[in-house]
Amino acid sequence: MTNAYLVTVSGPDRIGVGAELFAALSDLEAGGATLSDVGQITIRGALVLCAEVSGDELTLEAVQAVIATRDVAGRSISVNVEPVDASADASGRRLLVTLLAPTIGATQLRAVFDAIAASGSTCERIVHLAAYPVDCYELVVLGLDHDALRQGVTDAANAVGLDLAVQRAGLHRRAKHLVVMDADSTLIQEEVIDLLAEACGRAEAVTAITASAMAGEIDFAESLRRRVALLEGLPASVIDDVRARLRLTPGARTLLTTLQRLGYVPAVVSGGFVEVLAPLLDELGVRYYDANHLEIVDGRLTGRVVGEIVDRAGKERALRRFADEVGVPLEQTVAVGDGANDIDMISAAGLGIAFNAKPVVRAHADAALSVPYLDAVLYFLGISREEIEAD
Repeated sequence: MTNAYLVTVSGPDRIGVGAELFAALSDLEAGGATLSDVGQITIRGALVLCAEVSGDELTLEAVQAVIATRDVAGRSISVNVEPVDASADASGRRLLVTLLAPTIGATQLRAVFDAIAASGSTCERIVHLAAYPVDCYELVVLGLDHDALRQGVTDAANAVGLDLAVQRAGLHRRAKHLVVMDADSTLIQEEVIDLLAEACGRAEAVTAITASAMAGEIDFAESLRRRVALLEGLPASVIDDVRARLRLTPGARTLLTTLQRLGYVPAVVSGGFVEVLAPLLDELGVRYYDANHLEIVDGRLTGRVVGEIVDRAGKERALRRFADEVGVPLEQTVAVGDGANDIDMISAAGLGIAFNAKPVVRAHADAALSVPYLDAVLYFLGISREEIEAD
């Protein structure tokens, strides 16, 4: 008969606690016992270290006796040994639930944990990924009914103002090597065509068409042709002026440098214009990008776009092409965008993230961000603030 016991060490953390516990467990192992599982968490110097040990004919008294021979307890450290069911199977599969907001309090966490319990799931682990400029927690949740879990935590997060991502657990999450993002209102704060329109006094007309297109009310390709037509006759030199006015979204540079430092490949696909974006992306070290091309003749815009238009379908094609060029499967890609023309690439990517997006976009995304910091995308990849700020 196999018996199993959970050894829990708790109290103020100090040097050598783990070494003392594993010395005792190694004594048990020498007698035929097996170390089945280990877990530890330390918060503000308070330690909880758990180990499960099992063995044929192993007794509670034997485990307690061996623990007592080692200097584990004492100095405010307590050790508890209790029997557990060795035959119990932790049935179900794990999901990662990432919660993000400017601040996260107990009331918000209660709503999420109520939803986890209602779906018949349990939380195995909580990691505080970031405390600033936003609060972010990652939960490892074990359950059988993933659909019920997803719906429950989504409803709870929406009700208490939390951004949320739910992903299957596993090493594949850190293997997402390609991150493709939109440019206008995602990587940068502006809509480039609106800036061009200001230069020729057509701002109101272009803005109205842009709003309809981004809300999905009219076809993007047609709306682009109509907007660019309003730019006819604009001097090409204005492109440099517009580029000088572009502002990166807060956190954008941190996102790109962190991705590159950790071995990820960033890419940009935009319904905007290569002539405006290319120098900026080159400066940022982004090698993979695609956007529309303005026709320029005799130093002036003709009001036409040349080549294939990068629209909603074109963005998805670019995502797939970049994945092929980088050499990663589609499920190991991330797509980030805010408008209706980003929906296809967000839906096709392994992880689709709606960034300060319209409701129609959020409905197609795996995760949504409503905070103004683009580097918050990193938390959905499991990258902590500590890793972001590492030299």
